[in-house]
Amino acid sequence: MQDAALLVIDVQKAFDDPAWGPRNNPNAEANIASLLEYWRSKQRPVIHVHHSAEVLASRFHPSRVGHDAKAEGQPLAGEPIFKKLVNSAFIGTQLEQHLRDQQIENLLVVGLTTDHCVSTSVRMAANLGFQVSLVSDATATFDRMLDGIEYTAAQIQTVHLASLNDEFCQLITTAAILTSD
Repeated sequence: MQDAALLVIDVQKAFDDPAWGPRNNPNAEANIASLLEYWRSKQRPVIHVHHSAEVLASRFHPSRVGHDAKAEGQPLAGEPIFKKLVNSAFIGTQLEQHLRDQQIENLLVVGLTTDHCVSTSVRMAANLGFQVSLVSDATATFDRMLDGIEYTAAQIQTVHLASLNDEFCQLITTAAILTSD
């Protein structure tokens, strides 16, 4: 972990909109804030990725408050921010080149939502050859419907973490990181 960059994905106010519906892990942002504080205190690299929609009506359009970072994931001066238009943090951004230029091979990933941008970015990072650790309790998602069946956020979270673990990343908890040094 000591040589990893903390990759903070889509910790943005748009996810506070109640229209998303019920969500799991209400402590995700607090865990992200704790990890950011810890990572910064160790002077380790922090990289932010923000969804930046082109459609004006989107909660993530740059002109809307939802595009702004949540307080718990607020970038500090000098921390790079990559703006993406799709689920993957690597498509249409310079993130991969930045990591290669900085000789960063290990990523510690946190953010929203587990089953969308986090999962897509973790999968792609692994496919690009990065070693990825995903902080399971510093991610969250929302309930989803399919064919009239409601799947809870907790179910979706568990399935996605299970499918990522040992194939695309290693799962770790906030507590394990904060007590590792």
